[in-house]
Amino acid sequence: MANSASGIAVSDECKLRFLELKAKRNHRYIVFHIDDKAQQVMVEKVGNQSETYEDFSNSLPANECRYAVFDYDFTTDENCHKSKIYFIAWSPEIARVRTKMLYASSKDRFKRELDGIQVELQATDPSEMSLDIIKERAY
Repeated sequence: MANSASGIAVSDECKLRFLELKAKRNHRYIVFHIDDKAQQVMVEKVGNQSETYEDFSNSLPANECRYAVFDYDFTTDENCHKSKIYFIAWSPEIARVRTKMLYASSKDRFKRELDGIQVELQATDPSEMSLDIIKERAY
């Protein structure tokens, strides 16, 4: 079903990979992109459990927008092991204006398809989604 604001649909693979990340915990992150020709959000890259936050942030292109989810594992001060699923809307300053507008207008509809997101970040620069910010927002 396409978004009336942007006309962008969400591929079934996006939902399937997200469910795998959420329920089976067999992915560390997923990077999504909007395919202009197909007019839908598609999976671009899936990071396996052994990959780090640095691997994830390096997988985002410096000059193009992306959506991403990252499964962040952490231990609380009470020594409880927890995890949170982050949704990151990556929209670098140097991306094309049309692309930034397309990602912005499709974001809420896409995010609704991914049931289970706990934290959302909007980033235009790598410093806005640093590991320190991820850790800070986990609590």
